[in-house]
Amino acid sequence: MSTLRLGIPKGSLQKATLHLFEKSGWKINVNERSYFPDIDDPTIELSICRAQEMSIYVEKGTLDAGLTGKDWVLENQSDVVVVDDLVYSKVSANPARWVLAVPASSEMKGLEDLRGKKIATELVNFTKRYFQERGIEVEVSFSWGATEAKVVSGLADAIVEVTETGSTIRAHGLKIIHELLYTNTQLIANKVSWEDPWKRWKIGQISLLLKGALRAENMVGLKMNVPKGRLLGVVKQLPSLNAPTISSLYDENWVSVETVVDKKLVRDLIPRLIEAGAEGIIEYSLNKVI
Repeated sequence: MSTLRLGIPKGSLQKATLHLFEKSGWKINVNERSYFPDIDDPTIELSICRAQEMSIYVEKGTLDAGLTGKDWVLENQSDVVVVDDLVYSKVSANPARWVLAVPASSEMKGLEDLRGKKIATELVNFTKRYFQERGIEVEVSFSWGATEAKVVSGLADAIVEVTETGSTIRAHGLKIIHELLYTNTQLIANKVSWEDPWKRWKIGQISLLLKGALRAENMVGLKMNVPKGRLLGVVKQLPSLNAPTISSLYDENWVSVETVVDKKLVRDLIPRLIEAGAEGIIEYSLNKVI
């Protein structure tokens, strides 16, 4: 039986990735003492490794495919197939940013102000290329962690760090003066594995279901009863992927209306639906929207 060697990112993305697989229909059991989790799919062999190294393992063929950040694919300049962009992070369904930050009291306002300065970052190669492409000479050094503290302690004039909200950077007395890169999780594949028909199909299956689960994260289902005489007014209030499903009820004067909407709209939408004539409104969560 053929198997697909799939990499799951260790660290901040691990929990979010495992949750996404669970919503997609796979059950994964992680043993803290092992880097090879169990999965209820005999055609998949899982490995957990650092997101920073994932694209290297995939490029070399140690893994057939893996989930990692776009930033680390660019950092390693890995020759892999980018199968799909999957926009999720450790805390939200939004892309993260790599930003240039300096002390809040600094007069530096842009890239040119960093000429000849020291920058600390974990994204060394990308940062070097970014400034070289713009003809700005800087000294870039690798930061093993606590990057924000490098500026405070005088070890660097600025940092390039990843952030989702910017709150941690501000909390360390820094300010963002430039955005270098928006990054998100990517499903990548080894080029040789991608040419194998079965592995390509399996990777496609994983991609389809993960994207369906991600889409469902931001949506909910709504079901309601509506008098036939007020149906048009209710339908006009409903945003929908296509059109709402309308079913007859035992009482021929009523119909059941069901649709899928963005969860952000629900708090304003439900009062309008009630005013339009809907009753018995039920909101329910979704696992996948394909």
